[in-house]
Amino acid sequence: MVVNLAIDEGVEGAAGDAPVPLKRILVALDQSDYANNAMKQATRLCDGKITGIHAYAARLHDRRFKQMEGGLPERYQRESEMEHQREVHEDLIGMGLGLISDSYHDAAEDVAQKAGVPFDRLSPEGKNYSCLIEAMNRRDHDVLFIGALGLGAVAGSTIGTVCERVVRRSNMDVFVAKDRRLNIGDGPIVVGMDGSPKSFGALMTALDIGKRLDVPVHVVAAYDPYYHYVAFNKISTVLDEEAGKVFRFKEQEQLHEELIDDGIAKIYQAHLNVAETVARDAGMEVVTELVAGKPYQATKKYVEKHGASLLLVGKTGVHADDGLDIGGNTENLLRMVPCHIWIGMVEHFPPSDVVAEETIMWSDEASEMINRAPEFVRGMARTGVIRQAQKEGHTFITTKFVEQVMAKMMPGGGGDKDAPQQSFERLGWATDARAMLDSITDEQVRENIGLRAEKSARRDAAGQVAIAHIEPFMAEAALEPAIRQDSGIEWRAASLARLQRVPEAFRDQVKTSIENFARKRGVSVVDAMIEDEAFANARLAMCPEDKG
Repeated sequence: MVVNLAIDEGVEGAAGDAPVPLKRILVALDQSDYANNAMKQATRLCDGKITGIHAYAARLHDRRFKQMEGGLPERYQRESEMEHQREVHEDLIGMGLGLISDSYHDAAEDVAQKAGVPFDRLSPEGKNYSCLIEAMNRRDHDVLFIGALGLGAVAGSTIGTVCERVVRRSNMDVFVAKDRRLNIGDGPIVVGMDGSPKSFGALMTALDIGKRLDVPVHVVAAYDPYYHYVAFNKISTVLDEEAGKVFRFKEQEQLHEELIDDGIAKIYQAHLNVAETVARDAGMEVVTELVAGKPYQATKKYVEKHGASLLLVGKTGVHADDGLDIGGNTENLLRMVPCHIWIGMVEHFPPSDVVAEETIMWSDEASEMINRAPEFVRGMARTGVIRQAQKEGHTFITTKFVEQVMAKMMPGGGGDKDAPQQSFERLGWATDARAMLDSITDEQVRENIGLRAEKSARRDAAGQVAIAHIEPFMAEAALEPAIRQDSGIEWRAASLARLQRVPEAFRDQVKTSIENFARKRGVSVVDAMIEDEAFANARLAMCPEDKG
């Protein structure tokens, strides 16, 4: 049985059922490489009609010309000449911009005809993003395809203003072409899963696209087991002893330690298990993986590692409130991932969750107990209890059952309020790991990464923080500005940190060698790529037989 939430189209901001129908695709046109690739991908998926849309702001140009009239050269200031220029400009704006828009449509229609897809035209007058929003609000289309950047793109741009404004205000699914040449299917399709209805909606759409194009689908769930360790250590610096007792700080810290380490990981793994079942019911097998770290960073790493061609995520996630326009992780992924991204609004409720919600009852005491869980995890804890009840065949949930499930999710999390407060001693650091940490110049970044590395060491039950514990977080340090050395060459913080692993006796020699290699390459900043190339070059020089 497949159960979807049918949403009334008259409700503002509501989306339809998952998967997204691909019969009425709206494509934003501007003849940029990104828009052209969006059009190409639309023709590969569409099984109905494509409507191209290009807006031109004739009235805006007319106002601007009138504002500039007083500043025109003297020869244009004669009345007869000014009237002539107004007529010329009016013809240019009235006809010229229309002709440009028609040419964009002609090019897109040619692509559609070659793919055997019917094509319609929309050429509204006004600002691009507002015309796109207005077209989407009419609900004549199922999904928007748009380029991440337009004709105004400059070096270093990640997302154009039109794309960003439209995605933020969209009431339906949006496909954003992030690469000018990449095709969906050049790599696997990846779904970001957090257990929210929109993430399951994205999964359903991904399965549909995967079937259409015969592309494998991966599902990745990312959770951050390090954040609360950092947060509690920061809180501990401002709480005095009396406030710590009132807040029961150490008890709270221990609870969160166990909850994050065990409970949330199990909940997110459960989401992946449900995703596998949903996919199997749809006739597909998916690859699933649970990854740790900041969700957008961990998902981005997964996408890059597997060479994904398309990432699908919900526009908002499991912690969203009614007033949120776009989730933080989705916004970061929109800017940062190299592959195309599909930002979903449609929702899907896995059958097991729907059936459980309808058939399982809670005692008042059990409901009160689950409501005492920390707010940020309450919904996930409730889902975990419901799924376990369904698995064991229960139809009535008691406090004892909740306690049993919670004990499995976070062993030892119950705690004894009269027990002595435990203190988590800070871990020591290996010399090379400390050197890597100290190479980070930004104090706030250094402290955050240090605490995350300590948490990683605790998860491994290690006696001290080693290189292996800090190295995964050094990508955050790489976001710092490059650090200029006396040699005139700049080094990224992460690359400088890697250099600290070289034995001190050889470090200066290696540093000079890498900088000389960078100069030969004509670059002034040493990053991970240059560093790797320099090391590879050095190995070939020492072992020329490796060339074969």
